[in-house]
Amino acid sequence: MIEVTDLTRTIETAVHRVEILRGINLQIPKGQFAAIMGPSGSGKSTLLGLLAGLDNATSGHIYLDGQDIVGLSEDQMAEVRGRKIGFVFQSFQLIPTLTAEENVLLPAELAGAGRETAARARALLDRVGLADRRHHYPIQLSGGEQQRVALARAFITKPPILYADEPTGNLDGKTGEQVLELILELNRQEGATMVLVTHDPGLAAHADRVIHLRDGLVVSDVMKEDYEPVPNSR
Repeated sequence: MIEVTDLTRTIETAVHRVEILRGINLQIPKGQFAAIMGPSGSGKSTLLGLLAGLDNATSGHIYLDGQDIVGLSEDQMAEVRGRKIGFVFQSFQLIPTLTAEENVLLPAELAGAGRETAARARALLDRVGLADRRHHYPIQLSGGEQQRVALARAFITKPPILYADEPTGNLDGKTGEQVLELILELNRQEGATMVLVTHDPGLAAHADRVIHLRDGLVVSDVMKEDYEPVPNSR
């Protein structure tokens, strides 16, 4: 489902050349839940941004379901995101002037989905425990409730790929555990290929596979049965 070959990302300034990713090669098969870990500056968030087409690679290839997204125009990439990708961000990124239901519906509307999507939005909000909050605005919701809205939004278009960037990072421990359980439950039901960026070894332990980056390179790539959580600094 996701294949990365010889991927690099370099930033050039007048006085410095910073190599953020220095040749990443990965294959993530359909339906797998992969966690990406690494200290601050390792390149994990940059990698996720490249996989989502939110940043431009310096060289290499990224294939999503067989399509190379490197070099696509912004309009072409927007179409790929609308059809293939769901997002869950640390900061929720809900639109404050839209209700919970309207926020969930937005990606589907941008993708030109039909009226039946409204029923799916209500069903998803019900599945994340917010059926009675669908007409509330983000400011009227707690952080955990906002993240649950964001989770419903991520699945509204039935994307084959889900990206999550520190999805519990802004939540307290108990709320974070609840949101994680919802992510795992929805992902099992929907069958998406999931890539999670996290600094939390306990969160990564739920993944099928844990990939560690350091200094822009993959330094460890193990399956769940071989993974032993250890403290990992930001």
